[in-house]
Amino acid sequence: MTATTPTATAAHAAPTARTGRLARLWRGRPEDAPWARPAFLGLLAVTTALYLWNLSASGYANSFYSAAVQAGGESWKAFFFGSLDAANAITVDKPPAALWPMALSVRLFGLGSWQILLPEVLMGVGTVAVLYAAVRRRFGAGAGLIAGAVLALTPVAALMFRFNNPDALLALLMTVAVYGVLRALERAEGATKWLVLAGVAFGFAFLTKTLQAFLILPPLALVYAVCAPARPLRRFGQLGLAGLALVVSGGWWVALVELWPAASRPYVGGSQNNSFLELTFGYNGLGRINGNEVGSVGGGGGGGQGGGWGETGPLRMFNDSIGGQISWLLPAALLLLLAGLVVTWRAPRTDTARAAFLVWGGALLMTLGVFSFMAGIFHEYYTVALAPYLAALIGMGAAVLWEERTRFAASVGLAAAAGVTAWWGWTLLGRTPDHLPWLRWTVLVAGAVAALGLLAAGRADRRLGLAAAGLGLAAGLAGPFAYTLETLSTGHQGSIVTAGPAGAGFGGRGPGGGGPRMDGGDGGRNGGTQPPNGFPNGFPGGGQTQGGQFQGGQFPGGRMQPPGGQSQGGQNQPSTGQNQPSTGQNQPSTGQTGQAPAGQMPGFGERGGMGGGGGMGGLLNGASVGAEAKEKLLQDADAYTWAAAAVGAQNAASYQLATEKPVMAIGGFNGSDPSPTLAQFKEYVAEGKIHYFIGSGGGGTGGGMGGPGGGAGSSSEISTWVQENFAAVTVGSATFYDLTSEK
Repeated sequence: MTATTPTATAAHAAPTARTGRLARLWRGRPEDAPWARPAFLGLLAVTTALYLWNLSASGYANSFYSAAVQAGGESWKAFFFGSLDAANAITVDKPPAALWPMALSVRLFGLGSWQILLPEVLMGVGTVAVLYAAVRRRFGAGAGLIAGAVLALTPVAALMFRFNNPDALLALLMTVAVYGVLRALERAEGATKWLVLAGVAFGFAFLTKTLQAFLILPPLALVYAVCAPARPLRRFGQLGLAGLALVVSGGWWVALVELWPAASRPYVGGSQNNSFLELTFGYNGLGRINGNEVGSVGGGGGGGQGGGWGETGPLRMFNDSIGGQISWLLPAALLLLLAGLVVTWRAPRTDTARAAFLVWGGALLMTLGVFSFMAGIFHEYYTVALAPYLAALIGMGAAVLWEERTRFAASVGLAAAAGVTAWWGWTLLGRTPDHLPWLRWTVLVAGAVAALGLLAAGRADRRLGLAAAGLGLAAGLAGPFAYTLETLSTGHQGSIVTAGPAGAGFGGRGPGGGGPRMDGGDGGRNGGTQPPNGFPNGFPGGGQTQGGQFQGGQFPGGRMQPPGGQSQGGQNQPSTGQNQPSTGQNQPSTGQTGQAPAGQMPGFGERGGMGGGGGMGGLLNGASVGAEAKEKLLQDADAYTWAAAAVGAQNAASYQLATEKPVMAIGGFNGSDPSPTLAQFKEYVAEGKIHYFIGSGGGGTGGGMGGPGGGAGSSSEISTWVQENFAAVTVGSATFYDLTSEK
């Protein structure tokens, strides 16, 4: 018998170890069913494939954030602050954490749609994975798979996990925070590290979308304080350490920004006094709740009244604008939350199943309540924050009632969940009757059959019960799956976007936004009477459509130009131009910037997005930059700090993305931030730092949104000064002013 040498043994053992790790990856935990890990990996693979499909159709998606990503890919200072341009004039109106993964991707792979949006897809897949892991630990692989599938197929999730707004990272971090708290609730030993992980997730969520990160903090802290297995003093000590982790992980960046000399950092976009704390507690904080958002576009309505961002109230998540985005399984989730608490009601204080229902349910109810009654800026896509909580409750509740199905009350609960989901799916599908009309009744009939089968699940053969449960799940997911496929098949651009087919919401779809049109058409939505670009309860300032014609209305600052009106000296003049009724169909975009056709609001393109030239052009969507304009901006661009300046961030972003040269966004996103002042702008011009000022087509300067609350803001003052002192040059369909050559 030949002795085996050590070298031979090592060579033989290495592949065995690798094979063991691969087998563990495929097989999963020893206690798992053989199908569990392959099914989980299959869920992740399908989710990845779905979210990657047609990804580049959205182009730069929200050019506001894409410009900041491009800047961060060029300048580490812009990366750190979240600046809109590499020359660091002004930041986005959020902290920068959501920009960092995308900016790193651009640094590594160059500027492009895939480079910007791929990190968002990975965040979506990661959220599905974390949600599965959180639900599986206590309720089994089946419950985890149901939760993951519900999340992946929620229309607003499919939208935002392929879009470059901050909400994708926020959803991931909130799911990680819940996972950390659930792990800490399992046992006293090792709980502290999981609570600290949750605190770090909350901290970075704050650096993603400020105070929205803390919506679910109270219920999570309360559940841990009451239900954790550790002694009371230790519980509060652990919560204190988690709070410290939150402050450190979320506060280091805030401290640096506040202590940094204002003269050597960019202006804090969205604030009125160049302070991130003012931005946090004002425009991005209490202003979102009470509607008092200085510098914002449109107003909110409080006390259940309809405001510029839709009517508030307990049924807000179910209305025509929002229902198709998130609410497909929301009634069932609330029903299953109640059922889960009833089933676990008599369990010990430290029961992890009941604690899980309290954690996920508390997160859902807290977020649902705030979203339903907040009077400030509210967009349909915000509801992606609800998706992980809702999905978890569906998986957990279904699993608990299935185990208890021999009890009549449990089978009634399962049947009720299937029935109400089918009815609500039938209702939502009825709001878009031209989209797969056969599906509506199929969902209702299949759901009814499933409900009857589940009613008898406790007394029927197990296979028949499983068939009824599978049919009910398929019926419940059919509607959101159809909306998700429609979402994946269409590009989405601009600041306000919605999932699903036309009629499911009011945001921008397709090139140029694809939202409702200013001229009365709305892509076939409700006979062309809905207001444009995501203002679900009318035009801000009181404008509305009547008989296909725009009637009055102003944005804050009093500078919403009437149809056909001209800008003179930075002020908008009345016009007799009338908008003609639309056929309700989206028309092809001209792909040009500049003055709107007769009878259209300037900046509102044929497809309804706020694209186009200066002024209102580009408020919500970026402008289309022609080859001639791009070529002119690139001439001697490296000799200037900013190749150009434009009112409003979306306008500036479009030119910056086209040229990859810094373009100053005067007034930030809305054009209403007091940055730069007229004196500062004059100084930049005198020092030769800005080459061109980009105005609107037809000789207007744009004028911006003006200052908050009316009167001439700095953007309007700058526009007026430029027009009075520099000659206008038409470049394609845009108007440029050469700031190096006075009249």
